[in-house]
Amino acid sequence: MKGKRNVFLVGPMGAGKTTIGKQLAQILHLQFVDSDQEIEDRTGAPIDWIFDIEGEDGFRKREKDVIAELTQKQGIVLATGGGAITEPDNRTYLAGRGIVVYLETSLEQQVERTRKDKRRPLLMASDNPEATLEELNQKRDGLYREIADIIVATNENSIKSVANKIVAQINEG
Repeated sequence: MKGKRNVFLVGPMGAGKTTIGKQLAQILHLQFVDSDQEIEDRTGAPIDWIFDIEGEDGFRKREKDVIAELTQKQGIVLATGGGAITEPDNRTYLAGRGIVVYLETSLEQQVERTRKDKRRPLLMASDNPEATLEELNQKRDGLYREIADIIVATNENSIKSVANKIVAQINEG
C-alpha cells in the first residue's frame, strides 16, 4: 500500500463493513478493528444498551473518542459504525489518516441483511425499519461520498470479490 497505511470502511448498516473488513485485513496483512466492538469491549456493554442508557448523543461521543484514537494507529483495517460519519471530526480523522472505502449497498440488501438483527438500536426503535434505513441513507450518503477515496458496491458480489476489488483499487492509487 502506497502512502496511507490504514484502510477505513464506511457505509450504512448491513453494507458488510465488518465481514468485508476481516477479509480485507487478511489479504492486506493488516490488523482488523471494528469501532463498535471496541466500544463494547471498553464499556463492557452492548451498543444497544449504551443507546438505551445514554441515547444516541452519548454513544456518538464514545464513538468519536474511539475513532480519534483508532485512526492514529498504523496498519489497520477499521470498520466504522454506519453513523460515524455524521460527526464532522470523525470525517476529518478518517479522511486524513487513511484510505476511506465507502461500501455502497441497496436498500433491499440492507433490509435483508438487518431484518433479523436485534442489536441495531436505530432499527429496533422504529415501527418501519425500511423507512428508517431509507431516511438514514438520504442523510448519510453524501457524507460517505464526501470522504471516500474508493466506492465499491457490495450488492451482488461475494465477500472475497469485494475485498479483491478494494485491494485492486488501492494498488492502482
